[in-house]
Amino acid sequence: MKYNPNEIEARWQKYWAENGTFMAEDVSDKPKYYVLDMFPYPSGAGLHVGHPLGYIASDIYARYKRHKGFNVLHPQGYDSFGLPAEQYAIQTGQHPAVTTETNIARYREQLDKIGFSFDWDREVRTSNPEYYKWTQWIFIQLFNSWFDIDANKAEDIRTLVIEFEANGNTKVNAVCDDNIPTFTAAEWKGYSGEEQQKILLKYRLTYLAETEVNWCPALGTVLANDEIVNGVSERGGHPVVRKKMTQWSMRISAYAERLLQGLDTIDWTDSLKDSQRNWIGKSVGAAVTFKVKDNHNKFLHLLTGDDTGEFAIDVFTTRPDTIFGVSFMTLAPEHELVAKITTPEQKEAVEAYIEATSRKSERERMADVKTISGVFTGAYAEHPFTKEPIPVWIGDYVLAGYGTGAVMAVPAGDQRDYDFAKHFNIPIKNIFDGVDISEEAYGAKDGVKLQDSDFLNGLDYKKATKKAIEALEDIGQGKGKTNYRLRDAVFSRQRYWGEPFPVYYVNGLPQMIEDKYLPIHLPEVEKYLPTEDGQPPLGNSKEWAWSVAEHKVVSNDLIDNVSVFPLELNTMPGWAGSSWYWLRYMDPHNDEEFVSKKAQEYWESVDLYIGGSEHATGHLLYSRFWNKFLKDRGFIAQEEPFKKLINQGMILGTSAFAFLKRDAGKLTFVSKEEFKKHAEAENTDGATYQALHVDVSLVNASDELDVEGFKAHPLSQDYKNAEFILNENGKYIVGREVEKMSKSKYNVVNPDDICEQYGADTLRLYEMFLGPLEQAKPWNTAGITGVSGFLKKLWKLYFDDNGLIVNTNQPSKEAYKILHKTIKKVQEDIENFSFNTSVSSFMIAVNELSAIKCHERTILEPFTILISPYAPHIAEELWHKLGHQDSISKVPFPKFNPEHLVESSKEYPVSFNGKMRFKIELPMDMPVPEIEKTILADERTVQQLDGRAPKKVIVVPGKIINIVG
Repeated sequence: MKYNPNEIEARWQKYWAENGTFMAEDVSDKPKYYVLDMFPYPSGAGLHVGHPLGYIASDIYARYKRHKGFNVLHPQGYDSFGLPAEQYAIQTGQHPAVTTETNIARYREQLDKIGFSFDWDREVRTSNPEYYKWTQWIFIQLFNSWFDIDANKAEDIRTLVIEFEANGNTKVNAVCDDNIPTFTAAEWKGYSGEEQQKILLKYRLTYLAETEVNWCPALGTVLANDEIVNGVSERGGHPVVRKKMTQWSMRISAYAERLLQGLDTIDWTDSLKDSQRNWIGKSVGAAVTFKVKDNHNKFLHLLTGDDTGEFAIDVFTTRPDTIFGVSFMTLAPEHELVAKITTPEQKEAVEAYIEATSRKSERERMADVKTISGVFTGAYAEHPFTKEPIPVWIGDYVLAGYGTGAVMAVPAGDQRDYDFAKHFNIPIKNIFDGVDISEEAYGAKDGVKLQDSDFLNGLDYKKATKKAIEALEDIGQGKGKTNYRLRDAVFSRQRYWGEPFPVYYVNGLPQMIEDKYLPIHLPEVEKYLPTEDGQPPLGNSKEWAWSVAEHKVVSNDLIDNVSVFPLELNTMPGWAGSSWYWLRYMDPHNDEEFVSKKAQEYWESVDLYIGGSEHATGHLLYSRFWNKFLKDRGFIAQEEPFKKLINQGMILGTSAFAFLKRDAGKLTFVSKEEFKKHAEAENTDGATYQALHVDVSLVNASDELDVEGFKAHPLSQDYKNAEFILNENGKYIVGREVEKMSKSKYNVVNPDDICEQYGADTLRLYEMFLGPLEQAKPWNTAGITGVSGFLKKLWKLYFDDNGLIVNTNQPSKEAYKILHKTIKKVQEDIENFSFNTSVSSFMIAVNELSAIKCHERTILEPFTILISPYAPHIAEELWHKLGHQDSISKVPFPKFNPEHLVESSKEYPVSFNGKMRFKIELPMDMPVPEIEKTILADERTVQQLDGRAPKKVIVVPGKIINIVG
């Protein structure tokens, strides 16, 4: 009876689907375990073999936990809103919903072929109204909340209104906008409704504000930092500029400290935690105020209408003890004071610099440490202590959104400040006493040098900092402060394919639609591009207004700003739906709540989360933020969403290259050696050489290119008449290189092809066998045949050509030893996520069992269970053929018995005068006198001694026997 993976796998996949084998129980006496994969986006390209790596690992663990008696929740769904589907819609005119549905169907087909134990009954899609109804609801809760610093948590906005009515805002300690005036209870009550709304908007956890954003004109939308690569959009490679826009934002900064502290309570890798800590960027120092006075220009007074003609520049510094070394100040080009303080003489230069900076992304500006650029504003600040003028510059290395958007530059204490000062010939001052030290050799070769001074003489860093802060507080120009790099998250996108905001506007002020009228459905539009007047794509909808009388979306023609009002035209960003999806899996069919308390209290949080490292900051920070907020408001009980998190490594592709020579219009594909020779010599005699990716499916295991197949390939029509220089065997040999698996590199391996040729179980085992889960490893299809051969060898333990050969005989001690050694190793490996060494253990065990011709049921039944998390289809088939009617998936995991690994005998090497001559098996507990007696009576000993009496017999119990003749 032959092993036929295609037939077996189709049968068991059908069985699992029809019987709901992997559906989690909502109520169970079993302990729970929640295994989750990071939300996939269903792209049109489908899966390549690199994508399932994390899914296979999580599936092994989920199956293992079921064997260990857990009620396992292992769901799957789709992060189905997003820019790729919208861009495809723009290009083809197809509705994103149509292409998304097609892509999801393709993903589902591929996932099912690999045999994952997902509970598909709990599938969620972020683009389904039944799902985004609750994303809209969460947005409303954020809008109706504020962050109480004293309580260190979010509170209902109504508690803030009650406080305002009783005491005004003098006692309120909140995370809020900076420009809120102090008011009394009486003043609050005297404000109009609109005035009160405007004040509350400055406290809400989601709010409208003018923000510097990454604007991509070609895509017509704002992009997050992680959607930009090298200054252009990741999607399409379009230019991105910095631009001020009124956007919805989320006060994630309110949770900065809790996001930091929470890292100490979860089981994540140090590198992952460090990524989060660096992104949050906590630093302790001082806030310092520098006054900008009308030192030499009357225009400041005219701008402000203030008799003092005074502005203030606030900076944050971790080294307030170096304040006497401030030689100049630098503002971000976008800083709101730049336009106000720039002198007429410097206006043109400043505006040109601001324009140039707007074309750089924040990431570019942060990364560009070599280029020194800036422009003097013409204005001067006043030193808090010396009252000396300090020139104010702008520079693109300062970011408006980080800190205050302004820095006090201390060239004698900072290399970049030193380089800037030397470049622009700005005088450099001593760190503490402010003396001009421009001529001294600071920072030249050995880096910057700190100076002692009379001001803080003899004080260590901490004491000097404390004294500097006290001195600033005494003059009212500074105070101690903790700062965070983490900024509030922009939450608006000028896109079509995203969650609509449940927001309409009355006199320009946002109003929330009542919960009971959700969801607000995404409307149909004729065009997915922004409108002609620059409004977001929803501006193309003819029915996008809210009737407060009918409580529904109506025609725009009915807008009267009395009972019908305009709706928000922006949509939510891609991370909206993925910031809470793990909660919906707990209770996916609930129409009354986003998750019931009963379900959330049972499932609590995700026990194991597996996904790519590209989400180490953005997704995980937003998810943790929303989870903490929902806990604050009493909707869920857990502080952290993901207890343990593992980033799987990348499976790399082995690309193939053909080497093209262009010479006077003639195209010739030359050998790698000729290409390399000319590339190294940089002498092409007028010809040009180019390495071209070729489709790996056209290359065999010997690196030989199917030349005719290449010429016939749709993407190779430009080369169909090219000449190929072949080797002595008449073959063209390609070059090889390991790099990221990508459709654009033509090195993608389709898992469907592997499943068709070798079976899904082979794919699963091979992906685990490639190496440690968390490391990158190259894919080599040639290596998969070994794993396929292993499964055939496993099959032969149970079957021969005539059928089942499993017997009920008593197994040998060796067979028990092999089994229990493997049980111990595999259990340890799974619990340590060392799946690659488990596969090696299976291979060793099958080889050893085959060598001793083990076909005993007592050994093979538990071995079948042991391998079932890794190769579930063959395990199900073997289990069924062994006479069992139910699925193997929930059979108890084999128990390790250490007694089977205890050695009852020992094979002793027997030496004569130090030279080993033979070996003998003796009981481990045999006394030394009995060992001597037994060995001297052995015929081989008699032959070695040849009638001589031994002088001495040396026995080391459990190790050696040496006879001295």
